[in-house]
Amino acid sequence: MDDPAVVELGQGERPEAVATLVAAFVGDPVERWLYPGAADYLAHFGRFVEAFGGLAFDAGTAWAIGECSGVALWLPPGTAPDGDAIGLVLAETVAAAKHADTFAVLEQMAAAHPTNPHWYLALMGVDPAARGHGLGSRLLEAGLQRVDADHRPAYLETPNPAAIPLYERHGFVVSARAQAGTCPPIVSMVRAAR
Repeated sequence: MDDPAVVELGQGERPEAVATLVAAFVGDPVERWLYPGAADYLAHFGRFVEAFGGLAFDAGTAWAIGECSGVALWLPPGTAPDGDAIGLVLAETVAAAKHADTFAVLEQMAAAHPTNPHWYLALMGVDPAARGHGLGSRLLEAGLQRVDADHRPAYLETPNPAAIPLYERHGFVVSARAQAGTCPPIVSMVRAAR
């Protein structure tokens, strides 16, 4: 694969970016616990992506690599996911029997989230068809250059234990773990300001 550039995404690329993230998270434990059926996952997870990281498009901090083969939605200091929209999407689309565990995990995530100014990597993923070429690392490095230029810490949560080593290689350390009932754990990670 050539050496593709990391580019800022505009509103016009939003649907393609969301589709990439839906593809990227198709096998992640928490997402498939929320939506175990393929049809439900494909029908609803894009709404969650929009609620969780969509503000990155407005902030100019949504980036892609390789013609949207990989996407990162960073939220700059002072910006946060739309909690009301997240709650609404989950309440409307996740089976009612999972609501208690789902919302307990969200409360734990909120409690672990830093209160000091920081960059928040809301979502990052690479289309499964494009994995194995270092796109995730390059996308993460580009975002961290922006973070480091701002001299702020960075924060993320990952539902995928296999992603933890990638983030650790880029300076993140595990800071918390959210888990309730039958919901798989979500790991919080922080990277000190540089």
